[in-house]
Amino acid sequence: MIELRTFDDPRAHSDALAKAVGDALKASSDTAGIAHATLAVSGGTSPKPFLQTFSREPLDWAHIDVTLVDDRWVPETNSASNAQLVRDTLLQNAGASAYFLPLVDTGKPFAAHIAELNADARRRLPDVAVLGMGEDGHTASIFANAPEWDFAISTPDRFIAVHPGAAPHARVSLPMSALKQVGQLYLFIAGQKKLDVLNAALAAPQKNAISTLAHAEGVKLDVYWCA
Repeated sequence: MIELRTFDDPRAHSDALAKAVGDALKASSDTAGIAHATLAVSGGTSPKPFLQTFSREPLDWAHIDVTLVDDRWVPETNSASNAQLVRDTLLQNAGASAYFLPLVDTGKPFAAHIAELNADARRRLPDVAVLGMGEDGHTASIFANAPEWDFAISTPDRFIAVHPGAAPHARVSLPMSALKQVGQLYLFIAGQKKLDVLNAALAAPQKNAISTLAHAEGVKLDVYWCA
């Protein structure tokens, strides 16, 4: 099920999502009685205003674990690192008290690191996740043109390696099964072209991640779109 919320103003777009995500994290903690709620966020340029806004939300940040839905296999000093983006935006202000679980450690072999992530009991499935979407319909790093596509949409693993067909850098990503199990999913996008991609994905099943996710049974995706 898809619920679309539309905005004309970027500030209102970010503010509304920040309020919704904060409420969802509080509800997750209250309902499940868990010590720490886990939030997974996306990188790239689009989420930056939201991450900066959300860092100021009055939450019990010491009991919030922050991680990513995906990241590029680069050191955090690289400008392409989503972990660097999170440290520079979300883990500031009140959000500085959150506990961060990055996905990448380039000091280890790639395959061995993926295996360690999957074996790590601290790596809980997110209670709340904020997704982005590319103009090819990918979300997280589930690319239709990657050799791992079939594995990415079928594996029960919590983390996968992805080698996109066109985008640079190998990736660590949550697979489709993990996204489907997230308690509260948000999609944060802007621009008419991305809305057109989303509408096409909803109209009929397509070979891309957002369509696969949107047509999955039992999945609710709250879409926040700004013109």
